[in-house]
Amino acid sequence: MIAGIYVGFAVADGRPKVIAIESSVAFAFVLVAASAITARWWPPVCMVVDWVVAAIVAVEIAAGARFG
Repeated sequence: MIAGIYVGFAVADGRPKVIAIESSVAFAFVLVAASAITARWWPPVCMVVDWVVAAIVAVEIAAGARFG
């Protein structure tokens, strides 16, 4: 899910190069998730990564960081 949010940020930014890069990364996430779903170990790892990234972004926003 987080990869889709980054695509949304890229679209909001409006630069075609950024949109292409973020879309490519999101597609890679989808491929990895689709291939790892049978192994059953990837979802917990992905959840932890998502929560860590969300916490870092929340702290940066609270500290007044500017994105863009």
